[in-house]
Amino acid sequence: MNAKQFLDAFSETLMQDERILSPRERELLLSILQNSRTVAADKPEIQAAVNAAVSRSVGEAVAQRAFALLGGSIVEQILARSSLTPASDDDANGLTLKAPQPPAKGPMNQPMNPQPPSGPQPPSMAEIFQRSATQDTMEAAAVRHGPQPPAKAPQPPTRGPLGQPGNPQPPSGPGPGITNIFQASGARDGSRSELSRSVGVLDVPATKPAQCVVLDEFLAPQELEELIAYTLQHEPEFQTSQVVSPTGDSGMVDYTHRRSRVLMNAGKHERIILERIRGVLPSVLGRLGMGEFPVTGAEVQITASNDGDFFGEHRDNSEDMIASRQLTFVYFFHREPRQFDGGELRLHDSREGSSTGSYHAIAPQQNQIVFFPCSLLHEITPVECRSQAFADSRFTLNGWLHN
Repeated sequence: MNAKQFLDAFSETLMQDERILSPRERELLLSILQNSRTVAADKPEIQAAVNAAVSRSVGEAVAQRAFALLGGSIVEQILARSSLTPASDDDANGLTLKAPQPPAKGPMNQPMNPQPPSGPQPPSMAEIFQRSATQDTMEAAAVRHGPQPPAKAPQPPTRGPLGQPGNPQPPSGPGPGITNIFQASGARDGSRSELSRSVGVLDVPATKPAQCVVLDEFLAPQELEELIAYTLQHEPEFQTSQVVSPTGDSGMVDYTHRRSRVLMNAGKHERIILERIRGVLPSVLGRLGMGEFPVTGAEVQITASNDGDFFGEHRDNSEDMIASRQLTFVYFFHREPRQFDGGELRLHDSREGSSTGSYHAIAPQQNQIVFFPCSLLHEITPVECRSQAFADSRFTLNGWLHN
């Protein structure tokens, strides 16, 4: 075995240990490399420089984690052996030898070296990924300010009864319905009294937990800047968001349940986002515990949420005309510096179709995408935007994959 073969085999072994490189870090690293390849496709010298910088930083972080794990393993073996060693003469004289203490746990549950090396520490994986933008080699186009701010928005309406999610332009053609199956807990044995009277116990409905997959740095910096510019240029084409009523009627505006504006034509950005999603889809479905399915269609839209805008609790496939929706994706973006607050995506734990009161909140982060099942109960909290300017809105490139 030559040196290259040895290094390849060793790196393959390290890759199999999630303590060295977690699945999420691998996906993020892959996205970074794909983005740099897209941006610098016609500049091989830049691509080589990016790969070298990322390789060096990843190597430093992986090496430290591997050494820490090796040191922890050695300490554990020493402790295990010391517990089996008979007492020595020194012990008999009252000079008991104390075994060393196990190493403390560091960030990401990684064991720390009992005697960390002096000098600067290698960067974390998050810092490595932040370098991937390589601003000195990938200069993004500057985004001009959008059009003049619109008139002052009306005061946010009070929230009414729970409604259903809507799609201003639902897909044509029939689609197989997705049946939500809630597994009830097993029947419990009734207790029998001294008079042999049986007591029946009702099944406790199962809770459907909130689950999602979050990926950072999903688009290349240049793609992000172009998406922001496209969105601001098409402000006049945004329309009031609509919902699907409980009776199945589409095209209904309900300010008590949803308030925002949408652009149904995402231009070339629809193709870009779907290509990226296609690349990570098998991994995303696996982490969500969902089986792979044939994607028969996709909906993509750009949503702008300004001061007072929100979307009440809903599911994205609760009506027959949208029942073929299988997977929801929400990609966050906005103009820098961010000029809004709020607008959290809240994914609710639910029981019998209603929220249990517990939820997982995701604050909008630049260049981040969230995936979750369409059957999951969720909402968007009210947005606060003091300027009320369209360009300062909370933007998402969101949509659904159909089965």
